[in-house]
Amino acid sequence: MTKQHWLVSGALVLLCGGVLVLFTDVEDSLVRWLNCGPTAPAAERRSSVCR
Repeated sequence: MTKQHWLVSGALVLLCGGVLVLFTDVEDSLVRWLNCGPTAPAAERRSSVCR
């Protein structure tokens, strides 16, 4: 492969990794909001995970 192919491949790997990290952070926040937010049962909101 040429140097240009390696650069494009590296850029794609970084882009895909960044997207994966972004969606993982968004998913964690969404799950925490659903489990500990206003629609969660009171017992769940008092759990150690939500404190």
